[in-house]
Amino acid sequence: MRVLVVEDEANIVDYLKASLEDEGFAVDVAYDGDTGLEMALTEAYDVITLDIMLPGMNGYNVCGELRAAGIATPVLMLTAKDGEYDEADALDIGADDFLRKPFSLVVLVARLRALLRRGASKGSARLQVADLTLDPVSKAVERAGRRIELTPREFTLLEYLMYNAGQVLTKTQILDHVWSPGYLGGENVVEVYVGYLRKKIDQPFDGKLIATVRGVGYRLGAAS
Repeated sequence: MRVLVVEDEANIVDYLKASLEDEGFAVDVAYDGDTGLEMALTEAYDVITLDIMLPGMNGYNVCGELRAAGIATPVLMLTAKDGEYDEADALDIGADDFLRKPFSLVVLVARLRALLRRGASKGSARLQVADLTLDPVSKAVERAGRRIELTPREFTLLEYLMYNAGQVLTKTQILDHVWSPGYLGGENVVEVYVGYLRKKIDQPFDGKLIATVRGVGYRLGAAS
């Protein structure tokens, strides 16, 4: 999934970017509130981490501007301040969750995934399309009760397709959300990895789940 990290402390940015990319996220970074707001208004993100104390526009104002503009992207507010009023203010202005520094990466990732599920209106951690299931926490993938082993990139691609089941996703959308921003390779890499997935989740089973929409992209849906 694609996340925007808005944070001015370089050491925290470096840590979050490397750690979240290891977890399968594609990460964009903004070091001040004004840049973060512009990026959040003009790019499509699945979730945003937003520090409160930022150069320029602070996190409260960034979140408020996003909500006023009708941007419903889930926001996890981060702060070094310790006070219940700060948390209440963040939630009142439109943030979806709140986490104090220093934080555990395990907790941060779990909260981001919870926000993603909530934003996608998923009722449980496990994703399911037809007889295909994926558990974002355990990384387990099964179809028709058979375990399927995927590489980290294949897993991230399948997770993105399943979060958006029934929707046609363009190669550009898939690159933006599954590969790191600034990826220099061409869109053909998407075709290659979709091919890898098909060999593992479609070819050995009755009914094909991944459909090619010619000239547009790919859709994961009911078996055909």
